[in-house]
Amino acid sequence: TGWTYWICWVAVAMAEVTAIGLYIRFWLPGVPQWLPGLIALAVLLLMNLVSVGLFGEAEFWFALIKIVAIIGLIALGVFMLFVHYKTPVGYASLSNLVNDGGFFPKGMSGFLMSLQMVVFSFVGIEMVGLTASETKDPHKVIPEAINEIPMRILLFYIGALFVIMCIYPWRDVSPVNSPFVEVFRNVGIPAAADIINFVVLTAAASACNSSIFSTGRLLFSLTLTGKSKSARWTAKLSRRQVPARAIMISTGAIAVAVILNLFLPESVFALVSSVATISFLFVWGMIVLAHLRYKKQHPRGTDFPMPFYPYSNYLILAFLGLTAVIMIFDRAMLSALIFAVIWIATLFTLRRLHADHKAHEDKTKDGI
Repeated sequence: TGWTYWICWVAVAMAEVTAIGLYIRFWLPGVPQWLPGLIALAVLLLMNLVSVGLFGEAEFWFALIKIVAIIGLIALGVFMLFVHYKTPVGYASLSNLVNDGGFFPKGMSGFLMSLQMVVFSFVGIEMVGLTASETKDPHKVIPEAINEIPMRILLFYIGALFVIMCIYPWRDVSPVNSPFVEVFRNVGIPAAADIINFVVLTAAASACNSSIFSTGRLLFSLTLTGKSKSARWTAKLSRRQVPARAIMISTGAIAVAVILNLFLPESVFALVSSVATISFLFVWGMIVLAHLRYKKQHPRGTDFPMPFYPYSNYLILAFLGLTAVIMIFDRAMLSALIFAVIWIATLFTLRRLHADHKAHEDKTKDGI
């Protein structure tokens, strides 16, 4: 699971590198899609190699820009709804939510096929639990953080999409560009479109920055107990106490996105986001199964029990399985699914071989 989690964040970073190229082309359409991603990756790599403090400072400003911009976007959208702002294709109105086919214009199949990208939007949510060991008072902080997640989703995800779809009919929004940028450009507010494009650009840079930080430390921890020369070489800290070698190797893996953007600019985002999604489905499934096993061994429970256990666990596993099955029926996602299955099968085989080899060594030592 550890190596799969590493590949999860590598794939996420590859998707964000691709997004950076797309957002820069909003201003500079003549620039090759791969070039902005390469430059951004080099800058973020240098920032992560310098110090942890610089990473934290960058993330603070990235997060502040995103929060202020989304709240401003929602406020502007609500104002446009109240004044029935005229757009090139009509007016900003609640009726845009149900026009053009209602809530399920493509039927149930369209709804189900969207699950892959919806799931991709929530990658990283498991990190709330992973930070438990690093908080001073996890019994207080973790429940508060988890309970705040639904409200944040309602505001920053559903609230923003609600406003966007009320302002502009969904049929007229291009799936290639950011819908936020597309809407404000089409309704005749170019300044707002430029601002939103800057915001989504910083959001992509923030996600890529976090991914470089995470993948470097994941690779460092995965190789820390390794006995091979390559593992010992990777698990070294720099003079600044940064896992520089692990960060550089992880960034090298992420840089594959630059090559993909050079040869497959039209399909690279769908490909790498699908790889990330199916990998996260596996990791989340393992987390749920681990929780089921933990509860069987510790039936007395905890201070913050999972609601409706064990039925909620089985419901989550069913949803994850459904999402994986749906990906089989989409050609764009099928190749990513095949890659993920091969990756997981390879890791499982290598682990079994390693376990058998270790058992053989133990028997040999006992015989001696």
